[in-house]
Amino acid sequence: MSDPIVLVPARMGSSRLPGKPLADIHGEPMIVHVWRRACEAGVGPVLVAADAPEIVAAVQAAGGHAVLTRADHESGSDRIFEAIEAFDPEGRHDVVVNVQGDLPTIDPASVQAALLPLSDSRVDIATLAAVIALDEERDNPNVVKVVGAEIAPGRLRALYFTRATAPWGDGPLLHHIGLYAYRRKALERFVSLPPSPLERREKLEQLRALEAGMRIDVAIVGGVPLGVDTPHDLSRAREILARPAGRHTVQ
Repeated sequence: MSDPIVLVPARMGSSRLPGKPLADIHGEPMIVHVWRRACEAGVGPVLVAADAPEIVAAVQAAGGHAVLTRADHESGSDRIFEAIEAFDPEGRHDVVVNVQGDLPTIDPASVQAALLPLSDSRVDIATLAAVIALDEERDNPNVVKVVGAEIAPGRLRALYFTRATAPWGDGPLLHHIGLYAYRRKALERFVSLPPSPLERREKLEQLRALEAGMRIDVAIVGGVPLGVDTPHDLSRAREILARPAGRHTVQ
C-alpha cells in the first residue's frame, strides 16, 4: 500500500430522496459534507464520482475534484471503477477507498481505519463494522451483519455477510458499515465478476467477492455513521451536524 485515493460515488436518482447529493445541510449540499469528511481523513486525494453535472459543479464550487460518470451503473463500485480509470489511467493509486456519498456524518477516523487491514498483503478488500447496541437492530434485515473469525483485537476475517440475525447464540452482533478499501487490482477483478447467487439472494454486493474467493477483513470501529436515505434521515443529519462536535456516529 503506497498511494491510496478516496472515491465518493454519488447519484441523483434516489427513489426515497430524489436529488439526495444536493440536499441542503446548513447551507451546503450533502455531497460537500461527505467530501470534507473524507478530506479530513488525510489518507489521500478525494475524488467524487458523480452521475450528473450538477453534482460535479457543487463539488468544484467547494474547491473539490469530481468526475462525471455514466448514469446507468448498477452499483457504486462500478461507478468508482470508471472514475479511477479515467482519473488515474497509469495506475499510480494502488488502493481505492470507497466512501458512500450519503454519509455526511462519517468520522474521518473510520476512513483511516478502513486502510489498516490492507497492511496484510493477503487481504483484497477491507471494510468496517461496529458492535450492535440496540436490540431492535439485531433482527432488522436492513441492518447487515458480518460474521467473521477474529484474527487480532478489533479485526476479523469476514466469513459471511447477512441480513439475518447471525451468528446464533450468546455474544455480540456486528453491524456492517458499507465503507470499503480495495486494492486496485481487487476492485478491477470485482467489477469484472457477474453477480453471484448469494449476492442476488441477500442483495449484498460484497458476497460476490467472498464467493469468488477474495479475502475481506473487517476493522471494528466505535459506531455507525448515519446513512441518509429518507427525509427523516436528512433531518437527523442536520441535527447531528449542528452540534458543536460536528460529526457523530449514530447507534
